[in-house]
Amino acid sequence: MAHTIAKVIEISSSSPKGIEDAVQQGIKKVAKTVKLIKGAWVNEINVVTSDDGKVVEWRVNMKISFVVN
Repeated sequence: MAHTIAKVIEISSSSPKGIEDAVQQGIKKVAKTVKLIKGAWVNEINVVTSDDGKVVEWRVNMKISFVVN
């Protein structure tokens, strides 16, 4: 019987465009060195604002799981 083992890493990513872009860019960067990515969970969302309160950057902390061969 075959067993599957997964590993989870935690990363931070940011984007001026929005949450979805921050997530996609983070996963894209990890995928350059990690194969068999199976999913991601966003644990935390933060924003950086300008002095007038406008959101200038979205930041996410997320966990990414991948299969270990």
